[in-house]
Amino acid sequence: MTPAEDAPPATSPAISAAGAGHRAGARVRTDRQIDQDIPYGVRIAAAWAWRAGLILLVLGGLIWLLSHVSFLIIPVMVAALLAGLLSPAVRWMAKRSVPKGLAVAITILGFIGLIVGALTLVGRQLVQGFGELWSQALTGVQQVQTWLSEGPLQLTAAQIDKYVQEGTAALQNNSSSILSGALTFGSTAGHFAAGLVLALFVLIFFLLEGERIWAFLVSLMPRNARRATDGAGRRGWTSMVSYARIQMFVAFVDAVGIGVGAAIIGVPLALPLGVLVFLGSFIPVVGALVTGAIAVLLALVANGPVNALIMLAIVLLVQQLESHILQPLVMGKAVSLHPVAVILAVAAGSYLAGIPGALFSVPLLAVANSSIRYIAGRTWEHDEVLATAGPERSLAPEPGADTTFTDVHLPGRTPGREGAAPNSGAPGSDAGRGTDA
Repeated sequence: MTPAEDAPPATSPAISAAGAGHRAGARVRTDRQIDQDIPYGVRIAAAWAWRAGLILLVLGGLIWLLSHVSFLIIPVMVAALLAGLLSPAVRWMAKRSVPKGLAVAITILGFIGLIVGALTLVGRQLVQGFGELWSQALTGVQQVQTWLSEGPLQLTAAQIDKYVQEGTAALQNNSSSILSGALTFGSTAGHFAAGLVLALFVLIFFLLEGERIWAFLVSLMPRNARRATDGAGRRGWTSMVSYARIQMFVAFVDAVGIGVGAAIIGVPLALPLGVLVFLGSFIPVVGALVTGAIAVLLALVANGPVNALIMLAIVLLVQQLESHILQPLVMGKAVSLHPVAVILAVAAGSYLAGIPGALFSVPLLAVANSSIRYIAGRTWEHDEVLATAGPERSLAPEPGADTTFTDVHLPGRTPGREGAAPNSGAPGSDAGRGTDA
């Protein structure tokens, strides 16, 4: 048999195409059968799993990036909070024909003068009361030594000296670690000073050109998303500023209550203690516990256990008044955050970013809460604040540019109905839905 006879019979192109189509159809049927064999719940879980994994991956990358530029992020956030607190003073002076630049300068200089004056007063109190506190601490140490020798432990003077010498030797052996910690503290102090200068610089421009900066950021968004972005950003900003102002008032009440109580019962350094309570109150839950413990410890060292118990009662009374009266009454609906959400936010923030994370976690949560509710409720469609925005609130980075917001038309909605009055009750409008998600 010749080689030509041994070759397989030739297949026509039409037959080959038909065979390929048949195999493709078989594969499609096989894939469909596989999909049908997989339970519906498993398919839904798999679809959610890869999307949730992608979101977590993006969030992880964002957190990693922010952790490496924290020296920039923290001053900007501090400047944003201060701008929200100081902007009413700037607006008040601007309404009285004071040039905006001069109003910003007066506000910032007045704020700096207030801070410097408070620190000077606290430093003077520390210098005056430290000597007395040191002598009282030495007396307390002697009382502890007496209790160790005459109390239930019955330690001799030689044993006490031995333990003291062992503690001193441990400090000497770890002197290198202590020195490196001191150097780290010096480096941290340098970073703190640089961040303070940067925050002051950013604060000046936030007060001077905050609207222009926000308009430029919104103009970077797609045109159909600008109205929602603008409204959500303004709503989140309002929540953050409200939280900061109310938290400052609550911190002031805590500081006055604990500081005055400490002064009445004779605890030394009552004024610095009040300032410490004021600063610590900006960290929800954790700050109150730490500063309260410091107040009780100071009373114990200075005046003994009875005075410490009285100080503990004062701290608990002030904190209970804050939790059950001030927080529900003053906070109200300004920042509607559940206590569990606050505690988890503080814990996560402190774990990820330390003290700055604990400070800014709750304000950021308030911003996210308000912004998400605003977008989910489609509130921008009938937001009177956006509808009445004047030329000074234009979202254009350049003068004369077209900044008209276009309505977002979703499938099934009639164009032009979004502009109806909120109470018109027209079919297809959101008049009957409110702002709930």
